[in-house]
This record gives sequence, structure tokens and C-alpha cells, in this order.
Amino acid sequence: MTAPRTTASVGRRAFLTSAAVGGATIVGASALGALDADAAFAQPTPSLDPAIAQTSFAEGRINAIRGTLLHVTGSRGERHRIQLTNATSIWKVRPTTADAVEVGDGLYARGVEMPDGTIAADAVWVNIVNLYTTIRGIQRDRIHLSHGNHELVGRTLPDTAASYAGSALTSDLSRLRIGQPAQVLGAWRPADDSIDLVRVTVGH
Repeated sequence: MTAPRTTASVGRRAFLTSAAVGGATIVGASALGALDADAAFAQPTPSLDPAIAQTSFAEGRINAIRGTLLHVTGSRGERHRIQLTNATSIWKVRPTTADAVEVGDGLYARGVEMPDGTIAADAVWVNIVNLYTTIRGIQRDRIHLSHGNHELVGRTLPDTAASYAGSALTSDLSRLRIGQPAQVLGAWRPADDSIDLVRVTVGH
């Protein structure tokens, strides 16, 4: 028997859904061609390149998958059809394949709009979140975080990296401390509303 969801867990899910499907700046022209997680949050810059000018972007939550066609509902209720191809680059915690994309996931997609309105994607970021938080607890494989009134759980991975006061990324997480403000970049896990942590930045 499944335990009923508490008000706190429902609130956390709504918050993370919003963060994953509508809380970030979609990849801009300056990041075209890049797939790393930072590219999804790059600030757009004007370009005279016709190929860039015709680039389309979409965000939202996947509500159906038909073969390689993703049916997506945007954060404002708009509908998108995202076509994955053999050339589509996909990020979900790390570069991956279309097999990792699931119904219920949130995404940002970049590509070219076809005559029928479908976006042929060249890059897709799945469940990406970029949050400013405070560290509330540290365990062997997870970091407890807060963002406003939302309590969040970040799962550390073998390749989770940290940056301290602007230093280069390191796999050493031992210098993280309870009470530190931390920017976390990672991927929301809809199954349990935790975050797979890609990077933790403290001491800006």
C-alpha cells in the first residue's frame, strides 16, 4: 500500500516541476552547439547568422512518447511536438540516449521548426534544474538543502563536483558545510522528487 503524499512532498514536487520545466533561461544563441548543463542557462546574444535566427526553443513536461516523437505541454499550457533524430544530443545528468527519456520528465529543447510545427531537436536537456539553496544536512550519499520553504534532497553521484570560492571543479566534497549558501545544478528525479547533483558551488 502506498503511503499518502504529505503537503510538504506535494509542495516540493510542484516546486521541482516548475524548476525543471519553466524556471530557467532556455539555451541562447551564444550556446548553440553546446550540450553541457551550463549551456541551458546561457544568456542569449544577438546573431546575424540565419541558421541561428531560425532556431526554435521549447520547454515543458513530456506527457506522451510516440516512437521518437515527444508530446510536451509547456509551462504556460502550450503544446509542443519534439522530434528526436539520430543527430539529437540528449542531456540527463550527463550525455545520454533517447532511451533515458521518460513520460513525466521535464525538458528544454533546441532545434528547427518544421512546416508542420514539429521541432526537429538538435539538443534536449531533460529535468535540468539550477537552484540557489542553503545546505541543511550532509550524509554519505546525499545533501539536504532548502530553497525558501522547500526542503530538498540532493543525491551525490560518483562524478558530482564542487567549486569553492570560484576555484576549479573538484570531486572533493568534504569542504561543504551545513549553513553554507550553495548553487546546485543537477537533474530532478520525478520518481522521488530528489535531485541528482552534477555540481555544487559555494563561496561565490
